[in-house]
Amino acid sequence: MKIINTLKSVSLSVLPVLIVSAVLSLGVTSIAHASKWDAKMTPDEVEATLDKKFAEGKYSPKGADSCLMCHRKSEKVMDLFKGVHGSIDSSKSPMAGLQCEACHGPLGKHNRGGNEPMIAFGPDSTLSAEKQNSVCMSCHLDDKRIEWNGGHHDNADVACASCHSVHTEKDPVLSKNTEMEVCTSCHTKQKADMNKRSSHPMKWAQMVCSDCHNPHGTMADSDLVKPTVNETCYSCHAEKRGPKLWEHAPVTEDCVACHNPHGSVNEGMLKTRAPQLCQQCHASDGHASSAYMGNTDQGSTVGGNAFTGGRSCLNCHSQIHGSNHPSGKLFQR
Repeated sequence: MKIINTLKSVSLSVLPVLIVSAVLSLGVTSIAHASKWDAKMTPDEVEATLDKKFAEGKYSPKGADSCLMCHRKSEKVMDLFKGVHGSIDSSKSPMAGLQCEACHGPLGKHNRGGNEPMIAFGPDSTLSAEKQNSVCMSCHLDDKRIEWNGGHHDNADVACASCHSVHTEKDPVLSKNTEMEVCTSCHTKQKADMNKRSSHPMKWAQMVCSDCHNPHGTMADSDLVKPTVNETCYSCHAEKRGPKLWEHAPVTEDCVACHNPHGSVNEGMLKTRAPQLCQQCHASDGHASSAYMGNTDQGSTVGGNAFTGGRSCLNCHSQIHGSNHPSGKLFQR
């Protein structure tokens, strides 16, 4: 393969890997700015030209060697060889086939001045997210991404290249140390919640977004990895799973009825602190307005009212997720 001879003139250190960047990168331009053809062609004209090029199928007989004649001076382009998409010894890599053109389309007359469009990826591309993603999905439509079409990110016109980096040794979104940074670049509200006093340990990378969500889509709400919210929570919080002898209806229905899974200023990631949270359902209970603690003096600051002492309603109803005690009807034991 002639590509090997070309790479030797660059550096043996960049030889290991090549194709990951072709699918989700910013394109083969050496600088991240609008492409030459964008100055004289509309997005529709670019797309029409690309369709025509695919119909003609004029691929370079020299493969990636033709591309590297101009683009090998770009560090961003050459970083492709550090990743799995640029691997020249893998039968699953684009380098085993059409090489750069497997993702960026037929070369055609592009090497004659760079004015003829190629498929570009990322925020500077004039192609729609759907067109960009169709390139990626031509290889990556497997059982893990089978629900992409119609998923939240697909419906929001999010391009694969918005999250994934191909021209790199390690894709940041695929590492637990950097995944949350990628996700929260868009999901800023969740980022704020994660930094509140009560939250899952995501800012320490002990958990990541993909532990609960599949960004490529699922049949569940919010692209959860399990069919329901509760089943997702039970993956870690198995002790909360029923059935219980005495069950608390909100618990069996939906964990997020009381909790904000991304974080809260209240203990236990509660949406609202007790007793206000409890009173959203129990406003008309017999002692909802004056729950006394007898002579225990635990709430003596306001007439002994239990709502002012310690854990509020949970001072008495400590088994709020359900009880298996024969006398636990009120979740007190």
